[in-house]
Amino acid sequence: MSAMIMGTDLSRLQMKSKAPQQKLQVVEEIEGLIKVHNDGHVDRPEIVPNVGCSLVPDLGVTCRDAIIDKYTNLWARIYVPTAANKLPLLLYFHGGGFCVGSASWSCYHELLAKLAARAGCAVFSVSYRLAPEHPLPAAYDDGVKAAVWAKQQEFAGVGSEWWAGRCDFSRIFLGGDSAGANIAYNVGLRANSIGVGVKGLLLIQPFFGGVARTRSEMCVARSALTLAASDAYWRMALPAGAGRDHPWCSTAGSEFGILRRAGAAVLVCVAEADILRDRNLEFCGGLAREGVRVEQVVSKGVGHAFHILNKSRLAQTRLHELLSHVKNFVGR
Repeated sequence: MSAMIMGTDLSRLQMKSKAPQQKLQVVEEIEGLIKVHNDGHVDRPEIVPNVGCSLVPDLGVTCRDAIIDKYTNLWARIYVPTAANKLPLLLYFHGGGFCVGSASWSCYHELLAKLAARAGCAVFSVSYRLAPEHPLPAAYDDGVKAAVWAKQQEFAGVGSEWWAGRCDFSRIFLGGDSAGANIAYNVGLRANSIGVGVKGLLLIQPFFGGVARTRSEMCVARSALTLAASDAYWRMALPAGAGRDHPWCSTAGSEFGILRRAGAAVLVCVAEADILRDRNLEFCGGLAREGVRVEQVVSKGVGHAFHILNKSRLAQTRLHELLSHVKNFVGR
């Protein structure tokens, strides 16, 4: 009898081993940046190097990393100009379509160190969880947690005094570029309810979308952000079953009044040769109609993410201009 049972079990194991295995397929891909497989595995080639906190001494900026939540790997890289106190504090969220990027990417490390020095502010660069492993609202929740943690350091003392003791917590700004600007905006909508008073939002080429196409989405050529990539990012980032009419993607009917009641000013930085240009301008118009104090700046002749990706003379000129606008905005 036992021999028969063993034979039956062996037959079952053999049948199971012969069962067809699921063929590994790519279900989403943005070439060179991210590849998502049908088994949930995600590949992100290291297209941009990750770097440590070191900076050139003559920049006059101190930089260190801080752990916010070790269980979700939420952390921040903090930049503080060494020659000033009572600094405005800018919480900054990197771009990358919610799916790629890090506060340790060399392009952001270079940009935000330069921004801290030029604008005379402390910069708190948040490295949040990424989609598709962590779809929205994970990045928004991380942004809220980071904002609350940063605010708490005003009274924390030990461990944070090197930067928190140098900041004026009555001048907190939220900012970011592309998807990071979208995060900053959505965290800004929640800020008052979590006890973080926000003086302003710095939104650089904010990443919004919609079902109907805009003229710039259809006509702008040679953009670092293509329409196909934009759509793919939204498919990976939005909750299952949600489309581009979701309020986290489309600002139609957005609660701009929350910002007006909070008294927060908004600076929107638009790139002329960006597929997001028209959505950014529509966003500015919606804010203005709701009585929000909004200022828009259009960088001529440059495209999406020029401030981190483009090293041409024109792009560097536009970056210099952009940093001047940021300095004026956070220095008010």
